[in-house]
Formats: sequence, structure tokens, C-alpha cells
Amino acid sequence: MKWSIADFLSTTCDFLFTANDRTPSAALPYTRVDLSSFNSTHDDQLSVTWLGHSSLMINIDGYRLLTDPVFEKRVSLVGPTRFNGEVPLDIDQLPPIDAVIISHDHYDHLNKYSVRQLNARSQRFIVPRAVGARLMKWGVPETKIVELDWWQEYHLDANLMVAATPAQHFSGRGLTDRNRTLLASWVIAAPRHKIFFSGDSGYFSGFKQIGAVYGPFDMTFIECGAYNEAWADVHMFPEQTVQAHRDLGGKVLHPIHWGTFNLALHPWYEPMERLAAAARAAGVQTAIPMVGATTVFGKDLPSDEWWRPVMNPSRQHRRERPAANDTGITEAKNALS
Repeated sequence: MKWSIADFLSTTCDFLFTANDRTPSAALPYTRVDLSSFNSTHDDQLSVTWLGHSSLMINIDGYRLLTDPVFEKRVSLVGPTRFNGEVPLDIDQLPPIDAVIISHDHYDHLNKYSVRQLNARSQRFIVPRAVGARLMKWGVPETKIVELDWWQEYHLDANLMVAATPAQHFSGRGLTDRNRTLLASWVIAAPRHKIFFSGDSGYFSGFKQIGAVYGPFDMTFIECGAYNEAWADVHMFPEQTVQAHRDLGGKVLHPIHWGTFNLALHPWYEPMERLAAAARAAGVQTAIPMVGATTVFGKDLPSDEWWRPVMNPSRQHRRERPAANDTGITEAKNALS
């Protein structure tokens, strides 16, 4: 992602002076987490609880995993606050965790408080190359950290495999450490179920490659928010999210990275409006729970349009549209048409 000074100033002005319904007019609904599915020891169940943004509690065939856990209302001192106010689960209520999986080191995915609190609860922290040093500074023992490069696999035991796969994004937590650590998407495979977690990524040919190597997947968890024409190479438009799911050979698409923090210029609800329409057009099954709710694969998928009562349809919005000259976006639109 290469920006000119003019691009930076224009986007900064938009963030400061364009309202565009980027935040809800009222706190979004959420449900307190029911831990029964996550705590299950059954070896034939895939259940996933969405904590907001990219934070997931996953029970896959009896293994308990967390992805990009953020158990704070705010991702940094000056960062945005959760649209629903509360984290739907007190971190102290969590049982022992088999592994915490981190996609990259941005503040909304790698949270210092959460890592420190999970240190005593998690058997492993599985991270992209060079991210482990930061965890060690926060008190995580080196023996608990597994660093992987793209296409490397880690076997927690004979029945659980986690593989780091490519993503198209960037890393860094400050002005001087841009791309000094790796970022990754993740494949998680157990005896009876297999899933894909995108982390952050623009749409690219890597999804087809991952699908060819590791697919098909029972569920995919793919980002669909915080997009803009100015950074279309590092965040997907919702229509591309649907296409990435199809490239991967996914059965059920569970969108993530939306409806939690104000990180872009589009209306807060637009990602799900566009994704739901694209999924219907493509015949893609979706699971769209509210924050705190649990989806159990193979059972009724959450489909209530819970965000709609909080929308403000009377206001006119400038919708973020894909750039016509972006090859990846054009391919995704053509595939869905």
C-alpha cells in the first residue's frame, strides 16, 4: 500500500470531518457468552463464538482455540471503542486454552492485556515469524511460543494441525517497524473438521492456492470490513470476501472484522449489507451471529439481520465502491455475476 502525501491528507480529512454513519447511533446488541459449547469435550463438534472484530473462541473436535483475542473495550489509548460497549465475556471465565493464534501484530489483533491474561491459561501461542519477541517482552515464555513462516505446519499433537498460510496485508505497531514481522492467515485441521481464518488481507490469488493445498473447509472466517478504494490491496470489499470463500472451497462463511470498531470511512453496517446480498446472489451459506453468540456447524446457522434495527436508513451515505481498475476486485465482481 503506497500513499502519496495528498492521499494521506485526503484520508485524514475524511476521518476527521466525514460522519457517514461510521459509528452506530446506539450501542449494538450483544449476548453474554454461553461457555457450554466451548467447554465441550466432544471430539465431533465444531463451534465458534464471535467476540467481535477478529476474536473467535473455537472448539474444533474438542480442542479449544482463540484467534486474535482482544478482551478490552479499546484497542489502544487513542483507538476506537467497541460499538457494543462491553466485551461479552470476562477473560477470567475462560477455561484452559490449547492454543492462541495471532494473525499479525496490529493493535486490533494483538492485544497486550489479553496476551498477559492468557499466558497462564494457554498451552501455546502460535504466531507468524518474528512476532514471538513481542510476546516474550510481555512475559510469555519462549517455550510456549511457536513461530511459523508461510506454508509451515505445527502439530499440537497427533490430531490437531495449524498451518500458516499467505495473506496480503502489512504489519507494524509504530512508525518505524513497518513489515518487520510476518503476517499470516491460518488453516486449522482436526480429525473431523477443518477451518480457515483470514486475519487481515486484501483479495489476491493466494486464496485459490490455499484452497488447492488445504481445502475444502467446513467454515471460513474472512474479513469483510474496514475497506476503502485507497487501501483496496490490504482489505477486502465484501463481495471479495464471498469470492475468497469460494476460492477456498468453503461450506459456511462466517464474516469477521466488522461491526466492532470504527476503522474506515464506510457506514458501520455497510459491510454486512453488501456481504449478505453477495452471498445470496452466489448461493453461499453464511453464519452471521451477533457479538457473543455461538455458531455450531451442522446445525441452524444464525441468520437474523440483527444489525438492521440499529441502522439509520434515512441518511444518505457515500458507499465505498471497488476501484474498476483493480484487477483483484474486478475478478471478484465478475466471478459473482
